Amino acid sequence: MNIGVIVPLSSYEHEFEQLNEFGISHCQFNAWDDSSFLTEELAVKVREKAKECGITITGVWRGWSGPKAWNFTEGPTTLGLVPKEYREARIADLKVGSDFAKVLGVEKVITHMGFLPEFPGDPEYPAIVEAIREVAEYCKERGQYLLFETGQETPVTLLRTIEAVGTGNLGINLDPANLILYGKANPVDALDVFGKYVMEVHGKDGRYPTTGSWLGEETRIGDGKVCFERLIPRLREVGFDGTIIIEREIAGEEQIRDIKYAKEFLERLIEASAPAND
Repeated sequence: MNIGVIVPLSSYEHEFEQLNEFGISHCQFNAWDDSSFLTEELAVKVREKAKECGITITGVWRGWSGPKAWNFTEGPTTLGLVPKEYREARIADLKVGSDFAKVLGVEKVITHMGFLPEFPGDPEYPAIVEAIREVAEYCKERGQYLLFETGQETPVTLLRTIEAVGTGNLGINLDPANLILYGKANPVDALDVFGKYVMEVHGKDGRYPTTGSWLGEETRIGDGKVCFERLIPRLREVGFDGTIIIEREIAGEEQIRDIKYAKEFLERLIEASAPAND
């Protein structure tokens, strides 16, 4: 397994150089920006800067336009491809992300699909599945995988949706903290449900919600409820041998300290879980 960090488009040049200082050579590229910024010219610049710094971009995390409310009251009507009033524009946003990733030479496009309906008989569910299928087919034509980031749906609902879309190029970006922050599952147990689809992992931690309106609190890795001591060996058992991408959703010096801490924390666990012949 490798260790990486999320790098935002807004500061990629500085952050690629900073990764060298951290001794990290992998990243997930975060492209929340307006689609008009994600040009082929910019992708070429990012690709060349990554090459110059010896950074491997493992995936492109693509955001989408329109309102975003990261809570339980407004989130279901504002996030991802679920709200139909924003769906068409967001399909277009994700296709732009696919094109951008193609120029970068990256084969994984990642996003939140939104609060997928738990009830498969929900009248909106077929249209949501079709929207995801449209994006997935677009990615497939470009030799890419489309990855669901976990959090806003239960593991069974996520598995059901992957099966319903059925394009053969779907995967999961496992954010173990999100499963806890949204109160959806224990991430170690969730691997029993969808482990074979995990293609990227976020190294993030957090606590369960304590109200019915707001997500739980994100924490420094090791300070929350994600049991990485069990998660990493279980990831190996389900066949994952990719990159764990450190994510710390704060800014400034504390973020830098926590990223360095997370790197050492994860390195110890990866080494301890490695098969004897590695």
